[in-house]
Amino acid sequence: ANRLLAAPGPGEHRVVFMGDSITDSWQQPRFGGFFPGKPYVDRGISGQTTPQMLVRFRPDVIALRPRAVVILAGTNDIAGNTGPMTDEQIQGNLASMAELARASGIRVILSSVLPVSESHVRPGDTGPPQTTRRPMARIAALNAWMKAYAAANGHVYLDYAAAMSDARGLLRAELSEDDLHPNAAGYAIMGPLAEAAIQAALQK
Repeated sequence: ANRLLAAPGPGEHRVVFMGDSITDSWQQPRFGGFFPGKPYVDRGISGQTTPQMLVRFRPDVIALRPRAVVILAGTNDIAGNTGPMTDEQIQGNLASMAELARASGIRVILSSVLPVSESHVRPGDTGPPQTTRRPMARIAALNAWMKAYAAANGHVYLDYAAAMSDARGLLRAELSEDDLHPNAAGYAIMGPLAEAAIQAALQK
């Protein structure tokens, strides 16, 4: 996909979205498409954690010469997809991606980890609910760190969580079918928030 992507044209404000399945799935037509008409590039890979994203940050972000990068990562680290991860390890990987971007002249947008819920646990499902796999206390702590880190380093913090949470701080039931991934209604909320964050980053 990277080899097929032409270099940015004159005046083109290319933006790369780096992430996991939540970013990867955004391209699906059932979710309204991925920013039609915009020079935005989706580089989400389902299931990935921050160390995996850090490894591919050069070919999938820096080499594509974007003006900005939108990083959405951390939920799979908390779930232990590639083994146990401490909050400090996740923070270090996010900071490393931000530092690589800044060193390459790329504006940084750090996205909050989406809340999860337990609204769609089916009878007979033996797996733990998402609130157990991805404890909201850890998600909230990581988001608080990201917000502070972004402010201290001149980056933009993209707060999906505040707009998608219910009164308990969990993912609103109508925004997901599985308590983790957004549905069309979820992406409809995320799109304008991402666009506003991109414009803020480009104007910095």
